[in-house]
Amino acid sequence: MKLKKIFFLLLFFICVNTFSQLLSSNLEKKTLALGETDHLVIKIENLRSRAVITAPKDELLPFHFEEIKDSIGINANTYERRIEFAVYEEGTFKIPELEFKVGEKLLKTIPYEIEVVNTATKEDQINDIMKNKEVDLEAIDYWELYKWYVFAALAVTALIFVVVMFVKYGKKKKSSPVVTTNQTLKELDSLKKKKYIEEGNYRSFYVELIDISRKFITKQYRIPADVLLTDDLVALMKENNTISQDNEKIVEDVFLRGDLVKFAKTFPDKDLMEKDFTEIRDFVKRSSEDIEFENLRKDV
Repeated sequence: MKLKKIFFLLLFFICVNTFSQLLSSNLEKKTLALGETDHLVIKIENLRSRAVITAPKDELLPFHFEEIKDSIGINANTYERRIEFAVYEEGTFKIPELEFKVGEKLLKTIPYEIEVVNTATKEDQINDIMKNKEVDLEAIDYWELYKWYVFAALAVTALIFVVVMFVKYGKKKKSSPVVTTNQTLKELDSLKKKKYIEEGNYRSFYVELIDISRKFITKQYRIPADVLLTDDLVALMKENNTISQDNEKIVEDVFLRGDLVKFAKTFPDKDLMEKDFTEIRDFVKRSSEDIEFENLRKDV
């Protein structure tokens, strides 16, 4: 009877060891110097192709343990994980039970305690590996050392020069009297193509003609024609003397007529509209003469 019990116990023990997973772990060192590396090896056997679920790579150990390398080897029956780590603080640190789930079974390692000590002392003397050596540098050596600084300085200087030239001359060219004149002539040509004169649409014609003229005077002569009333503008032109008397007369006549048209106090015919358009166009073309005369007057 006793032999039978012993037989069944042995059989049970063999079955348990045959069909259950075996987890083992090994810590190489339990006392470390600051920054010294250590190794923890965890092994699970008898997997029988079951998946092992645990913490991701490089995240198995607690916060104070700096994982340097975390390698995992796995096959149908064996799971092996080797972790190389270091600790950079003095003290005693614990590696808790680490959990590994195999199928429905949860396996845990034994906890470990590691003591980290600082092996350096205040009396330790730190020596240079080798004595400093003086080296005589030649011109080519200094050039190799500082050439990129020279190139950078030249590039910055060139960039500043380009920006200054652009600001000084580029803007002037863009806003020059010729450019303003040509732009206004294009606007007048666009007005002509609308055929307000042929259709007798005098109100729309004078509104746009005077609007174009006001913008032109503002840009070309630096007179705020776009915000002044006609009477104030005429008075300022006569006081300013920037615009020639002939051109002043044209602007005054056309602007006053435009005001009368706006308030339905006059009804110009096609010939008069054509005449006003031509005179304003000629005034725009001749404006460069006014600008040249004004520049000469300033230089005197």
